[in-house]
Amino acid sequence: MASANEKTISSSSGKSDPCWKYVQCINPNNKNDLKCNFCNKVTKGEIFRAKQHIVGGFRNTTICQRCPPPVREEIQSFMINKVNASKMLEGNFLDNIIEEDAFGGDEEDADERTIMMSSHQGSSKILNAKKRQRQKGPMDLYFTQNAENSRKKEKNLKQTTINDTCKKELRERACREIARWLYDAAILFNAVKYPQFQVMIDAIGQYGIGMKAPSYHEVRVSLLNKEMEDGKKILQSYEEEWAHYGCSIMADGWTDKRNRTLINFLVNSPKGTVFLESIDASGYAKTGEKMFELLDRMVQRVGEKNVIQVVTDSASVNVFAGKRLEEKYKNLFWTPCAAHCLDLILEDIGKMPNVKRTVQRGISLNSFIYVRPGMVNMLRSFTGQRELVRPGVTRFATAFLTLQRIHKLKNCLRKMFTSEEWEKSKWSKEIAGKKHKLV
Repeated sequence: MASANEKTISSSSGKSDPCWKYVQCINPNNKNDLKCNFCNKVTKGEIFRAKQHIVGGFRNTTICQRCPPPVREEIQSFMINKVNASKMLEGNFLDNIIEEDAFGGDEEDADERTIMMSSHQGSSKILNAKKRQRQKGPMDLYFTQNAENSRKKEKNLKQTTINDTCKKELRERACREIARWLYDAAILFNAVKYPQFQVMIDAIGQYGIGMKAPSYHEVRVSLLNKEMEDGKKILQSYEEEWAHYGCSIMADGWTDKRNRTLINFLVNSPKGTVFLESIDASGYAKTGEKMFELLDRMVQRVGEKNVIQVVTDSASVNVFAGKRLEEKYKNLFWTPCAAHCLDLILEDIGKMPNVKRTVQRGISLNSFIYVRPGMVNMLRSFTGQRELVRPGVTRFATAFLTLQRIHKLKNCLRKMFTSEEWEKSKWSKEIAGKKHKLV
């Protein structure tokens, strides 16, 4: 624990530096010499040098070998926050972030006061101060935290700033530039909701002024390759899970605008679902034998000992391929997709006479309204901007979801077809209009 002399000095000097808890002042009349409570080493250079001794990594003093890691992290965080708080701005909001020559202590405070006093004598001196930014070296990598981890720690820290008003204006200008870039590049607004967006902002802030943006080649080639390598490392952790608990291969087939049959292969396990590969299966989906070859290749890729089941839709070629897989691999099961089964059930229900007539009447009502822009505006005014059409994954699901929406909005539809606005409209005079009013 710190001595009474240390407490007297720390309180009289007006410092709230946490390092005072871990050092002692040998001579009350000499604040320059401080003794470490952990290793008893005496440092010369006031509290500034004592912090360097506890944190380590400085040429001016050796690191304390007996300092507990929590104490070292506490002092290091304080030093980093002190550097980040040392920002200055003139009335015209020139970017002049003055970085300290070293961490902590009275020497830093004196440098900051000197620069702030000179800033009021003209913008030329501010530009000179900007040129005096310290050069970053290997030690900065030691103190620079990962941007994502740093963001999490900041939630529990209250950082003081020199001028909150200036920081507010700086943030406003930075946000406008970011927004302008989003508008120019036609990037969706939802992109700012991704957690990685804030991590990117933090990483840029850690670099400081003058960061060169990544080039087209870097984004397209080198950085993309690095992300692919990271993705492969993440996939390895899933593969270990597959070997331990087993997994399911899921084949999701769909048709694009060019009438190509594409199949997305995914692997599901207790840890989560991983995208494996997307294949143009236009030449495979026509025969069961070809589909079997494709599924067999995926089983071999994941590992036949790891695969418990293969899930596909209930198309005839997939049924054939699934049976062949079960014959070849005795520990593997083929399972039809539950969603596809439900869709087939809805299709069969839609063929029942009463249901078929109801679905056709709902489709006819939708068609009558949505081919007339004026009718659409009238509908929205009565339904509170809600639509009758509710798209589903398949056309059969869409039909039943739309019927459900019509049922929920039936009172709104009745008010619309009995309103004065409808009676005065030209559509109420049409035969189709009179017919759909009775629906």
